[in-house]
Amino acid sequence: MECPNDIISLKGIGEKTAKLFYRMGIHSTADLLCHYPRDYQIFEMPVKIAQAPEGGLVTLELFLPAAFSWKKVRSLSVGTGVGSDGQSRVSITYFNASYLKKKLTAGSTYLFRGKIKRTGGIYRMDQPKIYTWEEYRQQMGQLQPCYSLTAGLTNRAVAKATAQALALYQEEEYLPEEILKEYALPSREAALWQIHFPKDWDSLLTARKRLVFDEFFLFLLSIRQMKNYNEALKSDYPMIETAWPGRLIEALPYPLTKAQRKVWREIEEDLVSGRCMNRLVQGDVGSGKTILAFLALLLAVSNGCQGALMAPTEILASQHFEQLCRMTKEYNLPFRPVLLTGSLSAGARKEIYGQIKDGRANVIIGTHALIQEKVVYQKLALVVTDEQHRFGVRQREILGQKGGCAHVLVMSATPIPRTLAIILYGDLHLSLLDELPAQRIPVKNCVVDTSYRKKAYEFIIREVQNKNQVYIICPMVEAPQEGMEGLENVTDYGERLRSQLPADIHVEILHGKMKPADKKRIMDAFAAGDIHVLVATTVIEVGINVPGATVMMIENAERFGLAQLHQLRGRIGRGDRQSYCIFVNGSDNEKSMERLKILNRSNDGFYIAEEDLKSRGPGDLFGIRQSGALEFKIADIYQDADILKKVSVTVDGILREDKNLEMEKYASLKRYMNENAGKFVDFRSI
Repeated sequence: MECPNDIISLKGIGEKTAKLFYRMGIHSTADLLCHYPRDYQIFEMPVKIAQAPEGGLVTLELFLPAAFSWKKVRSLSVGTGVGSDGQSRVSITYFNASYLKKKLTAGSTYLFRGKIKRTGGIYRMDQPKIYTWEEYRQQMGQLQPCYSLTAGLTNRAVAKATAQALALYQEEEYLPEEILKEYALPSREAALWQIHFPKDWDSLLTARKRLVFDEFFLFLLSIRQMKNYNEALKSDYPMIETAWPGRLIEALPYPLTKAQRKVWREIEEDLVSGRCMNRLVQGDVGSGKTILAFLALLLAVSNGCQGALMAPTEILASQHFEQLCRMTKEYNLPFRPVLLTGSLSAGARKEIYGQIKDGRANVIIGTHALIQEKVVYQKLALVVTDEQHRFGVRQREILGQKGGCAHVLVMSATPIPRTLAIILYGDLHLSLLDELPAQRIPVKNCVVDTSYRKKAYEFIIREVQNKNQVYIICPMVEAPQEGMEGLENVTDYGERLRSQLPADIHVEILHGKMKPADKKRIMDAFAAGDIHVLVATTVIEVGINVPGATVMMIENAERFGLAQLHQLRGRIGRGDRQSYCIFVNGSDNEKSMERLKILNRSNDGFYIAEEDLKSRGPGDLFGIRQSGALEFKIADIYQDADILKKVSVTVDGILREDKNLEMEKYASLKRYMNENAGKFVDFRSI
């Protein structure tokens, strides 16, 4: 994109504001234009309290007969008051909003915008946004973008900066004219304008279609071009079968499942074939992928080579390292593992770099730190990535320079319907772990509305008293954020829970914005049983193993994709006790409740993935967060499955006609691909 690079170049953004954008991963104006709205609001005329749909976002014009009352509950500031529309009254509550003390005065009238609930004949609103009539009229009758924010950054500031970046936007259209016509797609520039500031719903849907098409098209084109190259690649590290993996399998205290044995044979055959392994192992939560990764690493080191295991978080990397160390000691394995993460001191990193370079370390476990420039491997033959799918092509090249042609094994617990997997993983060898160990006790599930919360807390207290532990998942880190009314956040929820549970129950919070050392300290304490209830975001969904956790309660479950909810549920049921998952539906939408009940019916991730695919409809464009295998910015492999299938046919047709994109009509496309290599999602790359 030919527009000013750093976000600070935009008018009105100084160093302080720029740092807030940086915190969200927005460093350039190109990043800003791809920070798409997460939702849109239409500001309509205020309604009467009695006419307001329960659970819906509404605006009320309310008179305050008395001043708000403010009090401290532990470290939580709580403000309560009553508003009247002349016919009915509504109870209003604010948390940690002391700045409103002077603003909300008795005898005044305000516009309150938020979600309204009715409990026992009493109307309630929590954290509603306050407007003057002048502010409100400016936004009426338009689709207003709602962006993901961070504390200190307003929705208005993001929208204003985005409008500036769009005005400066200049980019050559890279899609051939015939494709634009075939799919009735607008130009990319027009699509970017309409995704941020749509004039109506039709314009918004057309813009989204173009941007979804782009993500799928560029992704599939980049991996299809590498397909033939990967298939013919000879390994720089030919291996032979050794006795070590078989000895470990015999020594394990549990038998491998039939599926595990089958997949291990496929991995072993790849490693000794003389060609570069390029394999994805797709298995449900708890299907036993980690032991297969360790067996592959064992074959590599017993052939005198090095292996690397890369995880998306330091927490997961540390767990893998500790587990491998325990097994090395218990079974006298030839592993010499090291842990390499970004939070290590400079001195510790330097020492580990030396061990990797001279071969003293033969298994390197870590995060992105594994591919940093200073890491030099002696004989890197195998790289395993666990739950990590957002690496760029350029990072694969970096690894190639470090280890020659290494074998690649990708582990994924996100089940994808087979029809889509064939498209997305068509150039990879696929292994499926479709069987769970016999000793796993199935999780019991229930889908409830927010009125069940009191009973849920009572159940949580009983579980803690029985020496069990609890996860509570919230969709947000902090509040308030504009347009996020009604969504639970970790920060306030943790405080609220401390005030409602007995004092001897230790409650802590965990989220992705915390420092790695703090996250590790909290997870270590939770794993040790020192923390009873952990209120967290989805940061815990990947690989965290705490057998003592038997309860998970997911707030605003309707905001997540079913596959992600299944991933989260996989954090419990990992011990020998019965586990329970409570999905709290914060919406009064019947379709949301029916969708969530799919999780009630089954613990099978592949069944859930297929049902998720069937359950999506044209109205599900926003509000469903999907994560796991392929985290596109705007496309969703479930919601947009039809587009994905069409794009796959188009890409294959282009490459059949001109595999190197040498024809004149593909000149702009080839330039774009070359200039942006490394930016496209390439889950196989390291």
